Amino acid sequence: MNTQSSQSGKEQANTNAANVKVASPEKKHWAQPSFFNDNVLLDALIKHILGLMPYGMTDFGEVMDVVHQLRGSDEETWVSAWAALATRLQDRAEDADRNNRSVTAASAYLRASTYWRCALLYFSDFGDKRMKEYAVASASCYERHISLSGYPAERIEIPYEGSFLPGYFYRSPHADEKAPLLIVTPGRDTWAEDTRWVCEGALQRGIHCLTYDGPGQGFALRLNNLTFRPDWEKVVSPLIDFALEKFTEIDASNIALMGLSFGGYLVPRVAAFDKRIKLCITDPGNISWGRQIIAQLERFADRPLAELPDQLRNLVSDYAWKHGVPNSIKDVVQALQPYDNSAILDQVTCETLVLDGTGEVFHGARPFFDALNCPKEYLLFDESSTAQSHCQIGGYATATEFIFDRIADRLGRG
Repeated sequence: MNTQSSQSGKEQANTNAANVKVASPEKKHWAQPSFFNDNVLLDALIKHILGLMPYGMTDFGEVMDVVHQLRGSDEETWVSAWAALATRLQDRAEDADRNNRSVTAASAYLRASTYWRCALLYFSDFGDKRMKEYAVASASCYERHISLSGYPAERIEIPYEGSFLPGYFYRSPHADEKAPLLIVTPGRDTWAEDTRWVCEGALQRGIHCLTYDGPGQGFALRLNNLTFRPDWEKVVSPLIDFALEKFTEIDASNIALMGLSFGGYLVPRVAAFDKRIKLCITDPGNISWGRQIIAQLERFADRPLAELPDQLRNLVSDYAWKHGVPNSIKDVVQALQPYDNSAILDQVTCETLVLDGTGEVFHGARPFFDALNCPKEYLLFDESSTAQSHCQIGGYATATEFIFDRIADRLGRG
């Protein structure tokens, strides 16, 4: 685990990665791509899903039972296997609920909620009625879990341009009368509920947490038909206004903003324009998301979609849907052009924590860190941490310890 702070100017190391024995090339390591599935996206999703186990959101046997059923990249098998598991868990939860077995019901509802979302994480038939049905089922199960378990969460609807953004406000049971707030922005594929591992880290340290589905994400995309936009400050600044008006327990001078994956690209833009952000956490850092994806796509710009490799064709379709443009490489490339923060990074003045990993699939965190002129720290998760993969997949407990010790210190909760 390596860190570098612009304030000290010295390299620091909690552990020495050079002394770690890395598995030989002929041996397959769990953190390598394609450990569970040859489809890199599915492999990462499975690792993320397993990583939610410590928070009661999944169970090992249930997840591995689905993994055993998968047939390569077959989409319908993925969707139907997770939906069948979610149905069984929801039926169990509802039966326990009817018989006043609230502990069992709350536990089963929580996992059912996760598995309904899992079915939608790899589902490209955007007009299929199951897209909305499973999203509603997931939200309903999660809300029932909150009600029965007493978990300190409240579902919220944040007004947004004639519609709303769904989210949750988590109250820390360890908070003072006025306490810091951490706002969490998910990535392109995960939902607000999937960031609970982050929220747990905040709540245990006396920090309130607000997580949400922005345009292009989760429920906001599938039910409210809201698509991504590059000027993300237009999303988060109204959200902060809403939170400060509704929740008087928030210390308005102590607001942190964290982004995961694509969210890690989006949040520096907010910090550049909204000076209420005291601390920005990018996981990982990235100067230009658009530039990286465009470089992949332009090599195939002259080929029809039908001739593209399956994974690339699915990527184009997914981007087109989430950005609200026609399903073509040309239109997706055009939509991604504005996703470049190069011109506004010098306007980020708040302290910024840049996360990275030796197993990251996006290699933009270090250049992003170097480009910042604000107080900053670079935190690299190496192999010895077991949290070296993209957004610490598979190492959420370790990640929480290192990340939140730093967040708590900077928000006065250390």
